[in-house]
Amino acid sequence: MWALLVLIGTAAVSAELQDLAFDGQKVFRVIPQNEEQVEIISALASSMQVDFWQPDSVTLVKPKMQVDFRVEADKSFEVENLLAQNKMEYRVLIDDLQTVVDAQFDSKVRASSHSYKKYNNWDTIVAWTADIAAQNPDLVSRSVIGETYEGRQIYLLKVGKSGTNKAAIFMDCGFHAREWISPAFCQWFVKEAVETYGEDSVMTNLLNKLDFYILPVLNIDGYVYTWTSNRLWRKTRSKNAGSSCIGTDPNRNFDAGWCTIGASSRPCDSTYCGSAPESEKETKALADFIREHLSTIKAYLTIHSYSQLLLFPYSYTYTYPSNYEELNSIAYAASKELSSLYNTKYTYGPGAETIYPAAGGSDDWAYDEGIKYSFTFELRDTGTYGFLLPESQIQPTCEETILAVKYIANYVLEQSY
Repeated sequence: MWALLVLIGTAAVSAELQDLAFDGQKVFRVIPQNEEQVEIISALASSMQVDFWQPDSVTLVKPKMQVDFRVEADKSFEVENLLAQNKMEYRVLIDDLQTVVDAQFDSKVRASSHSYKKYNNWDTIVAWTADIAAQNPDLVSRSVIGETYEGRQIYLLKVGKSGTNKAAIFMDCGFHAREWISPAFCQWFVKEAVETYGEDSVMTNLLNKLDFYILPVLNIDGYVYTWTSNRLWRKTRSKNAGSSCIGTDPNRNFDAGWCTIGASSRPCDSTYCGSAPESEKETKALADFIREHLSTIKAYLTIHSYSQLLLFPYSYTYTYPSNYEELNSIAYAASKELSSLYNTKYTYGPGAETIYPAAGGSDDWAYDEGIKYSFTFELRDTGTYGFLLPESQIQPTCEETILAVKYIANYVLEQSY
């Protein structure tokens, strides 16, 4: 079915998503001023279905925090009344979610196949991984590091000139299914690597001396589900014993303070930590690969959205990592590089302190495994579109992010020699 849709083009994709009806659904931004107002948000979440966008769980809401959440169309009037009655500071970020879902496909590019300026479905990405490796055999190779719960192969691209004992950087995208700008960035990075090798001195030097392991989409089953059934799905698609609720949050599924703060032990929650660390086939495949290559992997970058942040450990504790000063100065400089292009402002710092505590994240796990340069990017935007960033923003988002990634990679390279 998807092959057919790809041929038909954008209009068909948009129509497919339209059938999923987010008509009239609203996204609210509330800033609770005190504990009493935090309690009101909690009560709201327990009385109706609320999809928390930022933070990603009601348990993380605290006073003076910006809270973005989505509610069903028939509940929005009730929510506005409740907020107004309690004199809570709020605004409607998105008035009709379906309009924003449709508007994602605003790219002027009319592609019948893979395009770097459009969101690509999984089948298109698979074909692209094969093509990019076939067309650039001296720079790119493709391997399979495992398979998903639903039996899809997890592809990994290795990008770099062949050499012995090269240090490496591991970068993954698509942990959370609905964060479409994330896989778009991994694809863009590979494009930039192969197109600018031999022309851009920084990229050429990086690829000569480093290998980049690029995982274009980790949570493939979830990503497919966002294209076919629910654009705003977040978790994996695994079945949970004793529950009718599907999926685990892959970024709460690592053995880093697992299932303590900011993660849920309830399968129906969006931050469900899973039945055990690495219970998900996807997270286990990633962790196994990194463990096998620990001697060469010097940096770990994981790409998420949204909120324009550059985070480093820790998220499962408020304790600072031993090389805090170094990580903080890298994050400062990388954020500055990023903002130099379109003046996009990023906030940086340790995860728990900068946004909210969350246990079981891949960045903390990688750091604890000994990869001392471990960073999480939260790409555009700050909430106007949230997870539904329009295609017209793919190029600028990727162009600016690559500046930060090149800065970090260059820094790591200098330490490796």
